[in-house]
Amino acid sequence: METSKAVDELCRERGIDVRQLAEQANLDEQRVLAIVLGRWTPSPAERDRIAAVFGLTREQVAWGHKTPIQHIYGSGPG
Repeated sequence: METSKAVDELCRERGIDVRQLAEQANLDEQRVLAIVLGRWTPSPAERDRIAAVFGLTREQVAWGHKTPIQHIYGSGPG
């Protein structure tokens, strides 16, 4: 089974940039940029539009945040 690829990987493979992806998916360029950078989790409709640009279904694309979530431990200011 082939593993899912992230949107940025798919863009590199197809040689398209964020602007082109936004135009082809008919979505706002800033939103697409946030999705490509992994800073925004797209809605199901946005996932469908982006996946369709690559001839895929939303289930065939790896979605999600890439920004690491930091957990802060301690007893507060000290």
